[in-house]
This record gives sequence, C-alpha cells and structure tokens, in this order.
Amino acid sequence: METDSVQATLCQERKKDPIEMLHSGQLIKVCAPMVRYSKLAFRTLVRKYCCDLCYTPMIVAADFVRSVKARDSEFTTNRGDCPLIVQFAANDARLLSDAARIVCPYANGIDINCGCPQRWAMAEGYGACLINKPELVRDMVKQVRNQVENPRFSVSIKIRIHDDLTKTVDLCRKAEATGVSWITVHGRTTEERHQPVHYDAIKMIKENVSVPIIANGDIRSLKEAENVWQITGTDGVMAARGLLANPAMFAGYEETPLKCIWDWADIALELGTPFMCFHQHLMYMMEKITSRQEKRIFNALSSTSAVLDYLTDHYGI
Repeated sequence: METDSVQATLCQERKKDPIEMLHSGQLIKVCAPMVRYSKLAFRTLVRKYCCDLCYTPMIVAADFVRSVKARDSEFTTNRGDCPLIVQFAANDARLLSDAARIVCPYANGIDINCGCPQRWAMAEGYGACLINKPELVRDMVKQVRNQVENPRFSVSIKIRIHDDLTKTVDLCRKAEATGVSWITVHGRTTEERHQPVHYDAIKMIKENVSVPIIANGDIRSLKEAENVWQITGTDGVMAARGLLANPAMFAGYEETPLKCIWDWADIALELGTPFMCFHQHLMYMMEKITSRQEKRIFNALSSTSAVLDYLTDHYGI
C-alpha cells in the first residue's frame, strides 16, 4: 500500500467530496471497478480526461485484512488519486469494517460489491448473491458506519437488478435507511450478460429512493453517458469497457487520441506498470485505430521496449 505522503492522502485533506459531487445536479462521470484494469496508473490516465470519480478493482476484504502482502499488491494510491472509492467483496460485516478502517486515511469511501455475477464470487457469498440478502447488506453498511469515525467517509453499494424490480427497490430502501451514501445500479439481472441494459429499471429505482444513484451498463461514449443520465434521471454514470477502449471517452473523444496513448506510456512507465498490464491496455486503446495486420504485429510484442519502438515508428510517439 504505497502513497506519496500519508498526510497528503488523508481523506480529511481531500477537497473533492464524492457525496457533494453526486448532489451537485451535474453529470458525474465514473470509472468502474474493473478487475486487473482500474488500478492506479489507469485511474491516473482517465482523470486527465474528465473522469470525476474512480473506483479500485474489487478487493476481497478478508484477504486484505489478514494479509500484508494482499494489501501491498491490491491497493496502491498517491496524492493525485482523488476522489477514490475502494471496492470490497465481503460477506462479513466485521471483516468489511476492519478493511474500511485500514483504507479510510487513503480513500474517500468504500463500496460493497453486490453485483459481480461470476460463479466463484457468488460461491464465496460475494457479489450478486448479496442482492438477495438485504439484511446482510444492511448489517455491513451499518458496521462500517459505526466503526469508521470520519463522517465524510462514504459507504456505497453496487448492485444488479432482480427480475422482480420490487425486490430491488426494497433492497435499495433498506440500504438507504441504514445510511448508504449512494447506490450504483447495473441495469441487468445476474443471469444477463450482453442483453440490452434495462435503463427503465434504473429510472424506477431512482424515483423510489432519495440517495444518489449512478447508472451503469454499456456506456461507450460521452453522448451515451449524457443520454443515459437524462433518460434515467440519475446523478452519475459509470463506464467500464467503454473507458478501456477509449480512456478519453468522458472528454468527448470518439476514439482514443494519440495524445492519450502518449499519456498512458508516460504514466505507466513512471509508476512501474508491469508489461502485461501496460500492453493489454494499449491493445484495448488501439482496437479502433489499427488494422487487422497491425493488431497481429502489435499484440505479439513481448517487451516494453518493443512496444515503445513500435509506437515511435508507426505513430511518431
């Protein structure tokens, strides 16, 4: 768990309060928690291109609390990494509150993952199975609220919807009553993967609770973000794959500009990003601007120096 300066990253010192942002009436643009991808370097990049709020990848709270090695590998930040939400997978209120206390000095809040549909997560009692356990979600929110002394520290949840939306509304109302700061709604059920997002369901949830709602699902351009914001009446929009393909999306770019690729190279090298992560992000970013033959060549590169040489030769970077 690395920081430029502990004092500089104290939550109390941070001027950007995500709770205030989500009550501003403006469109708040959010980078989703993406396993392997939404780490410090990528968060640094999207913040340069109008992303207002970033999440860490999902971290298993039990491992984080019990293992120093897990903390050091899973959570890295610095003073520019703000505002920041740390997302945890948890099924135990005490362990979650312990994890929240550890990250409290370095983040603006935590988020409970109640939306991951992957089998391993649900088998462990994490992720989307929690939408059917509103009492456990309530207990986890309440425990963090009781254990973290900082009143500005946010506690949010990210959920998927039920087939029966009355169950989703009930879950959200119970979370709201317990003191949840906001709710992110991915507009698909646990079984749905690539089906159309139910934005009407997100709108219904927004109309039935008072806390801010962030809409999530298939947002791939600034125009789409603005449309979803208008359609649902929500307080923010969260993008995942759209930002992977184009980290400058929220700044209005239709495809990744070369300047963004240059920025990624600078940031990744400065922060010591491992080659596989560095390369994978570039493959996503360059998907729309490279030919099939160029992709074959670029994707086969096996070192940072080879990638930098390729970018220099082909794009003058």
